[in-house]
Amino acid sequence: DTLWDLAIAEVEKRENPDDDDDVKPGDVWEKSILFMGNKNGKILTKFSYFSFREESPKPTLALEYTFGRRARRHNTPKDVAHFWELGGGTSLVELIRIPITSHNIRSFAVVLVLDLSKPNELWTTMESLLQVTRNHVNKILTKLEKTNPEVAAEIKQRMWNNLQRDHPDSALVDPFPIPLVIIGSKYDIFHEFDSEIRKIISKTLRFISHYYGASLVFTSKSEALLMKARALINHSAFGYDKSKSVSVDPSKPLFIPAGLDSMSQIGPPPASDSDLGKMRANTPLELWKKVFEKTFPPKSFCDLQDTKDPAQDSQYAEYEVDAMRAQKNQ
Repeated sequence: DTLWDLAIAEVEKRENPDDDDDVKPGDVWEKSILFMGNKNGKILTKFSYFSFREESPKPTLALEYTFGRRARRHNTPKDVAHFWELGGGTSLVELIRIPITSHNIRSFAVVLVLDLSKPNELWTTMESLLQVTRNHVNKILTKLEKTNPEVAAEIKQRMWNNLQRDHPDSALVDPFPIPLVIIGSKYDIFHEFDSEIRKIISKTLRFISHYYGASLVFTSKSEALLMKARALINHSAFGYDKSKSVSVDPSKPLFIPAGLDSMSQIGPPPASDSDLGKMRANTPLELWKKVFEKTFPPKSFCDLQDTKDPAQDSQYAEYEVDAMRAQKNQ
């Protein structure tokens, strides 16, 4: 095939997305995953199985892309997973419009990494990133309802797939529009916290995950914990079987695949009845936020102010560009 033949085939495939509903033998499975979270280094390097560099990686600057390939069987085309990482914490969240598009929305998933060692930043980071992502996805779905209503309906129906039929929590949750995995990082530091503090954070993250229909896993540098996080990522990236094991003990690392928790098991927000009675909230999420932020007041921090000028970073040095820039500045 010429380059033009391939381009025409790609356009036809995009215009007729219903044709690729079922992955046939020999077809290539393509998925996309966006990693985002606290501004603390390279998320992809920590959780991906395709990076084995010894040196400590530089933090992601803005939006980084890489990919992984896996063969389902011997002598078959390799499936492809596209991995994007959003750098800068919440400061560059508008960049999510680049990887998440109407063309790949059906095969997209989000991995949100939250730093367990910084509980005062936890809710703000989670809320900011998920809110902007959800708004963007909803805009795509609104357009799809006009251009391809069947696909929009399929995506909306899939949001509820993790909850069994007649689940008692159906009216209490608000599933995220695309698959979501929440990873609590730095469990080794978190494990040193007071047991009551750990219980509040663990219980709150269980509620958030269940509310959004997300999977939840706590991890650290331990290879055993990283393998559990990778198992959830592999499920989203390559369709591997989802683990059905569950760990909800707050004295141990949590591991709860989507749909395997419930409000009755999680229990009420960690506050006294008198405190709960004083709090006014319109939704369960709002109530849990108020309870959590009473114990961990949100830090007033501005990611944008912390962002260093990448032009001054030696790892991005390019003589010709820098010389022209110096000349322009002069």
